[in-house]
Amino acid sequence: MSRSLLRARPCARSLLALTPPGLTPLLLAAWTLASPALAQGTEAAAASKLDQVTVTGARAPMRLADVLGDLTLITRDDIEKQGYGNLADLLRNVGGLEITRNGTAGATTSVYVRGAESRHTVVLVDGVRIDSQSTGGADWQNIPLSQIDRVEVLKGPASALYGSDAIGGVVQIFTRRGNGRTQVELGIGAGNLGTGRADASITGGSRQFDYAATLAVDRGTGFNSYLRTGTGSSNPDKDGWRNYSGSVRLGGQITDGHRLEAVAFKSRTDSGYDASTTADDRNITTTEAGRLGWNGQWSDAFSTALNITESRSEMQTRPTSLYLTRTRLRSATLQGFYKLDDHQQVNALLEHREDQLINSSLVTQGKDDRSQNAVGLSYLLTAGAASLQVHGRHDDDPQFGGVNTGTVAAGYQLGGGWRATASAGNAFRAPTLYQRGSIYGPDLSLPGVEALRPERAHSTELGLNWTRSTYELGVTTYRNQVRDLIAFGAAGTCPSTTGCYGNIARATLKGTSLKAGAQLGWVHLSGQLDFSAPTDDSTGNTLIRRARRYGSLRADTQWSAWTFGATLQGSGARWNDAANKTRLGGYGLVNLDAQYRLAKDWRVQLNIDNALDRTYQTATYYAQAPRTWMLTLRYAPSF
Repeated sequence: MSRSLLRARPCARSLLALTPPGLTPLLLAAWTLASPALAQGTEAAAASKLDQVTVTGARAPMRLADVLGDLTLITRDDIEKQGYGNLADLLRNVGGLEITRNGTAGATTSVYVRGAESRHTVVLVDGVRIDSQSTGGADWQNIPLSQIDRVEVLKGPASALYGSDAIGGVVQIFTRRGNGRTQVELGIGAGNLGTGRADASITGGSRQFDYAATLAVDRGTGFNSYLRTGTGSSNPDKDGWRNYSGSVRLGGQITDGHRLEAVAFKSRTDSGYDASTTADDRNITTTEAGRLGWNGQWSDAFSTALNITESRSEMQTRPTSLYLTRTRLRSATLQGFYKLDDHQQVNALLEHREDQLINSSLVTQGKDDRSQNAVGLSYLLTAGAASLQVHGRHDDDPQFGGVNTGTVAAGYQLGGGWRATASAGNAFRAPTLYQRGSIYGPDLSLPGVEALRPERAHSTELGLNWTRSTYELGVTTYRNQVRDLIAFGAAGTCPSTTGCYGNIARATLKGTSLKAGAQLGWVHLSGQLDFSAPTDDSTGNTLIRRARRYGSLRADTQWSAWTFGATLQGSGARWNDAANKTRLGGYGLVNLDAQYRLAKDWRVQLNIDNALDRTYQTATYYAQAPRTWMLTLRYAPSF
């Protein structure tokens, strides 16, 4: 053993002493993977991964190796190992992300990126923004895995590229696309808790025209998810769910260098929840997205992208509580990309956005809308070992005026596979139409009452990554200060006597993320571990439902026609209330998957989640799924 490792042992023991038992294996794995002497691999495997093209980091095509932000790419192969579930189930293994859910798979779900509120993450489906102007944020439970080809997760503020909402980060989902030959895939599965699924997809086309379509259904009879007995909303029934989804993607090359594309997506989830001792109460959410796009390559140096999008989000509850809210978002975006030379590029953006909300609590006769205009400019430079990206954007809204955002990011190849990155920037989230226009929004006719201001954030980030052959190590530390947070406070500034929205909170989101991966013989190991401190600045308390330590460790191997995988997830304790009085215990979960290729076009897969049948909660009184298994048969011929 080297002297450097001997000197490091006391530091490692100190770190382990601070780690709860459920997370100790994760830290040990990350420490083990840090030693290059443990594994053998090839440079080609790593190069293939780093050469994959992403678009979220700079809102333009870019190799993963050149992205300066903390970006995670999830491929279709990764998704198939998950087996079943929705987008939130997939994201639970991504470093820097935490998931909370009020019960079963169809229940209300929140995703916290680096400790930021769920509404502080931009969610895009094929470039179409998904958001609710009542609750704020996307309906995460409404995006099933069957529709997804890949996911890009950008962690950290990105309003300089995407405008409002991107305080925590950006999650972009891409549906399937034809690749030139006809492919059909059919799947059917069943498991315990009454779970069942079926999906069918077809993709194909030629150089001139390509197509893709997917239909899917997921269901489950579920379990009793609400554990607070003896109340008027307690009903010890099973809270089942049903999800129906479909997507279509068509593309055509009209002339050399010019492509038209149309995308449509729809998903509907009907899930049970407890609101009465006798009724079977249902929460029904619908998400729709559509886009028309034209990409033009006018010369070797200049190209454009024009996109017109619309999304609709609807939520209704019945029968005990009759509630209905609808959001419609429309946008038109024109982007231009100009290569100054082989090392420099300038990107420009013009964007118009229109939001509409229908909700009975709005004081404007149950309906409100607004529009925003934006202009953006980016400069990208790669000069030898150095990289630089500068992004700036101005958003204008008739109510709260203009907001300027910017980001500066730099990277440098240190040699030996090491790369250092640094960035600084700001971001904002506009008040939702519900926050500003409902009976809980400010009454501007009262003396001294002001309109809600946008929530604002200022952040810095430092990263150090090492990649060689099939090894990778990374550490990212960040600090994100958020002010003018909109929270529900005392009455007196709005028509309601129970309370009002106001810019009354501040928070500091800071932490360190570790990641590691290596190929050890036939086994590939990967892991991530997060140390975070999401803090309410007014009290010094930890923000609700966020853990200070969490992570995951995964092992994959292939033997003959078999593929095996195991994932360990761990989370430290969290608080369910702002006063930090109601404690949610930490937990550790083991998830297993195995796949066997029966023949060229046939395979069978078994997934076991929460294999040790651990009882835990991510929100007080709401149970999470017990041990769950599903057996799936898939048929995928090529023509």
